[in-house]
Amino acid sequence: MLDPTVQPQGVMPPEWAPHSRTWMAFPPANGTFGQPGSETLQRARQAWAAVANTVIGYEPVSLLVDPADLAVAGELLHPNIEIQEANLDDAWLRDSGPTFVHTAESDGAGVAAVDWVFNGWGAQNWAEWDNDSRLASHIAELTGAPISSSKLVNEGGGIHVDGRGTVLLTETVQLDPGRNPELSSSATGKTEVEAEIHRQLGTTKAIWLPRGLTRDYDEFGTKGHVDIVAAFTGSGALLLHTQQNPDHPDYEVCREIRQALQNSTDAEGNPLRIVEVPAPAVLQDEEGWVDYSYINHYVANGVVVLCAFGDPQDEVAAEILAQEYPDRSIELVEARDIFAFGGGIHCITQQQPAPLH
Repeated sequence: MLDPTVQPQGVMPPEWAPHSRTWMAFPPANGTFGQPGSETLQRARQAWAAVANTVIGYEPVSLLVDPADLAVAGELLHPNIEIQEANLDDAWLRDSGPTFVHTAESDGAGVAAVDWVFNGWGAQNWAEWDNDSRLASHIAELTGAPISSSKLVNEGGGIHVDGRGTVLLTETVQLDPGRNPELSSSATGKTEVEAEIHRQLGTTKAIWLPRGLTRDYDEFGTKGHVDIVAAFTGSGALLLHTQQNPDHPDYEVCREIRQALQNSTDAEGNPLRIVEVPAPAVLQDEEGWVDYSYINHYVANGVVVLCAFGDPQDEVAAEILAQEYPDRSIELVEARDIFAFGGGIHCITQQQPAPLH
């Protein structure tokens, strides 16, 4: 069970707060990306590199690279990107990396690193995590940030904060029997999860989504990560993925999620200002119903890195994000290959906030 005596290290700032840098990982050869020399592995590396090469135009980027892949990474990456060697199982650093928080004490570092338990998105039979389960502590060591260890199985893609005390969670993630079986079967499971999340992130109010998008429950899904469904903005809005075509199963899913959100209030007691972001027009790929989503963007210093799908809705989404972030550039980066491997731009990036002091 979770320890109720653990004190919080600090407060997780919102993504739009100033960053010191962005952390990413370079796709290694594995069962998801393909074996060395494969066309799929090359596609993955080019897609990840395109994101890193965009972010480096706005803030420092540190990229974890498996020792076997140093040469090929150097060929694809902007020379200003810092490469750090690390043994990798996968490359979804939003989930396997630490969640950084501002520290409560003036300890010289200014930030601490929350080290959740990572077990391959609920110990899924295709996943490996021996190396990735150690990445949060490895990055903390590289940055000099103190570690706040949690017993909660959780991933960075499963949380989203507004910077004013509110955090979004999903019932099928934090209460997943493959992640936290003792909490999923407990009448007080939600309460215990909320208490641990609040201790680690400094939040005071949790809003629970009932589920995530349909494809996220396929074999290689996360079982409902919130960062593909809803995201707060610096203007105080809540961006919500909206499937407008009733032929897609997410049409009803989005209606269910909106119903849950429109009946919720934030930590300050205010109703949520929901801004719908239409899903891309495309409905399916070769694997089935797509979960293409503009919600899975990344907010960095001076920029919003937005998923592009070669779709007419790309520009619609870019305009919505421009309205919410008028002080930032909007950079559209092709994301279909990233989604084909199981995630989006937000899933492969992790912000390290600038210290307060």
